[in-house]
Amino acid sequence: MKNIFIRTLENELISWKADANHKPLILNGARQVGKTYLMKWLGNSHFSSIAYFNFDEKPELKQFFENTKDVNIIIENLTLVLGQKIDKNTLLVFDEIQECLSALNTLKYFYENRPELYVICAGSLLGISLGKGNSFPVGKVQFLTLYPLSFTEFLQTADPKLALYLDNINKIEVIPDIFFSSLKDNFKKYLITGGLPAVALTFLETKDFAKSDLVLKDLIRSYELDFAKHPITKDVAKISHVFNSIPSQLGRENKKFVYQLVKPGARAREYEDAIKWLEQAGLIYKIYLCKTPKLPISAYDDLSAYKIYTFDVGVLRKLSQLDPIAFTEGNRLFVEFKGALIENYILQSLVPNFEVLPRYWTSGNEAEVDFLIQSKNEIIPIEVKSDENIRSASLTQYFNKFQPKIRVRFSLKNLSYQDGLLNIPHFMADYTLNLIKYIA
Repeated sequence: MKNIFIRTLENELISWKADANHKPLILNGARQVGKTYLMKWLGNSHFSSIAYFNFDEKPELKQFFENTKDVNIIIENLTLVLGQKIDKNTLLVFDEIQECLSALNTLKYFYENRPELYVICAGSLLGISLGKGNSFPVGKVQFLTLYPLSFTEFLQTADPKLALYLDNINKIEVIPDIFFSSLKDNFKKYLITGGLPAVALTFLETKDFAKSDLVLKDLIRSYELDFAKHPITKDVAKISHVFNSIPSQLGRENKKFVYQLVKPGARAREYEDAIKWLEQAGLIYKIYLCKTPKLPISAYDDLSAYKIYTFDVGVLRKLSQLDPIAFTEGNRLFVEFKGALIENYILQSLVPNFEVLPRYWTSGNEAEVDFLIQSKNEIIPIEVKSDENIRSASLTQYFNKFQPKIRVRFSLKNLSYQDGLLNIPHFMADYTLNLIKYIA
């Protein structure tokens, strides 16, 4: 089975399969990022057989796990349902496992009593279930997270030669104009489709933004239907209000989350659970203000001030009702509503590549640095510029105050490094960690 998109996570899944001391694997990630497809790809490509069970499609499977914790009995029952042998050459897949928390708890017994078996699980709303304090096999499972398609993953299918060119860059040097222009053009396409595989694939197959936009509209609707799965009915509308307010929040000059933009008269305590739900569902990133950039950066969070971004730039573009025709309108995609699309994309690229979630920094009302990232024992300030205007009083003020060894700026300018300032073109955001290493 050939994967339509080459996912970065494939190598880690193959390594998991090769590990003789493997644990059951839980694949995290928001709905529709490709978890089920990737699990099936692994089973069909690297195992003799695959045993796939979906607890949402077949809720009757729950009884097997609720009636016993004996893994051998469970395997016997699943074998009867499947009609084929389940052994060490089989990839055992439990999908939508949040629908059967008994199965989640049973993972520790698979690890202890049948360690030769390969078990992989996923659940679109698994983070919600875990956030409720349900019993969990601590120390008996391994986690991996699948994010939306990165631009690099998109490019590997859209233009493999360009993707190979980017991947072979191993030093800071100017990108030739002919490559730069093509990369920028492909990146604009990505900003329209975003990283949900079904949306990106529809566009790459049809070359029609209108068709891919219909797919994206339906997927956003499926997220909104998920809101109704919140156990407290009164919070469902609040989740929807928060989610749909994100374009307005990011369209402000000061992107700090303001409850009044959710609903007039709204208060923090009324919406905290709604925001937490969206976080646990993997649909938003909550980025805290850090006024004192010291290590560890998480110790200096201002919990009263934060910005909220969507997990996917295509979703943000659609929520903002920005028509795909913007693709043809010069740099409009980069500068639309205060450059929020680009800022969201940069965050989306940074999250998978750094262990610590980025923060942001302000100095009163005088200056704001878009992101701070912790890389080993360095805190690196990041400024996101939506076009070729690269003047940055805020980054200069931060430098004068804290003297960081490295500063990073994302812009439409070419790749360069001078006097401690690394300028990275937007379309190379996935390579930030490598580029920092080249100059460290």
